[in-house]
Formats: sequence, C-alpha cells, structure tokens
Amino acid sequence: MPRHSTPERTIAMNSIGIIGAGNIGRAFATALAKNNIRATLANSRGPESLKDVVAAIGPTIEAGTREDAASKDIVLVAVNWSKLPAALAGLPDLGGRVVVDANNPIEAPLFKPAELNGRLSSEVFAGMVSGARVVKAFNHLQPHLLSGDPRAEGGRRVLFYSGDNAQSKAQVGALIDRLGFFGIDLGPISIGGTLVQFPGGPLPALNLVKFG
Repeated sequence: MPRHSTPERTIAMNSIGIIGAGNIGRAFATALAKNNIRATLANSRGPESLKDVVAAIGPTIEAGTREDAASKDIVLVAVNWSKLPAALAGLPDLGGRVVVDANNPIEAPLFKPAELNGRLSSEVFAGMVSGARVVKAFNHLQPHLLSGDPRAEGGRRVLFYSGDNAQSKAQVGALIDRLGFFGIDLGPISIGGTLVQFPGGPLPALNLVKFG
C-alpha cells in the first residue's frame, strides 16, 4: 500500500551528486540550494560549461565531472533517454550507492515514447547501473514545481518515490522531507515505477498537495 515514509536518516549524512543538467537536473539542484544543501552538478560537456549555471542556482551547488557526481552517497540521474548509456558509461562502480532514477523514456521535440519492449523504464535504467540501489523519484513533477515553493498552495506538494531497498528509500524519503515536500512511498519499483512512468502512468504532471 502507498504510504508516507518516516525518514530514518538525516540528509546531513549524505552527499549528493547530479548527473544531467537539463530541466529536471537544474530544478532538483535549485530545490537543494533553496534548502542550503550542497551538491555537485555534472553534464557531458564538463564543469567549465556549467559555471554560469551553478552561479545562478546558488553557492551550495558546484560544477563537477561525472565522476565527481557519481562518487556521492546519493546520485540523481536525469538525462535525455537516448543519451543515458553514454552518460553512464565509464563511471566508477555504482554498486551499493543510492541512485535516483529521475528519467523519463521520452524526448523533445517529438515526445515519442522510447521502445522499452514491455519493460519498465526503471528496469532498463537499473541495468545501466548494475548493483546500485535504485529509487524512482523526482521525474513526475514539472520542473517549475520541483524548483518552486512546495508549500505555495498552503499544504505540502506531493512527491512520489519507490524502490526495492528499504534503507535507500528511507534516505530519499528524508531528502524529500528536508526539501519541504510530502513524500509518498509507492512501494517496490514494479508498482511505483508503473504509476509514475511518463508516458503511460497515471501520476506524472499532477500537482497534488497534502493538507493538514
């Protein structure tokens, strides 16, 4: 059953890396910066290409290499679907790390769904980060809602997450709570990944708010 998870660890214990500086990656970095949380943002073109981006986001966000970002405790990946293999190729072993799948199997400008051969996008993604503890999160909100005030409507904006490892979900749940969102644990990726997959799932792009 979907449930709100009580965070078990403080986010101060976790370092954060972001691979992908597109709309979702920048929005996530902005949400972190607003809460004075440090993170390393990386893309395929190298740190120099991100100097202006990180300067605009805030002082707690630094530009780094993909290897820098991949070395953190929690690694969020948000990359154009067709570019994921190249973005993850050659990185140090991600085995055992919490890797957040914030990807959607679709790309602008045509927004044609990728061919997944009947698999969930998170299952395909997990095969690219062998041994990592994958949590699906941060993909279903529009970027301006992810980077905006989670209490703008008077409650707490809802963020869904799912995964197959309780400890890794607790870490991501703690981060969601620290950012001011109301996290709802959708259970294993086989269930939650189906609900939040875009396109196809019923939950993406909904701006849901928890009151009380």
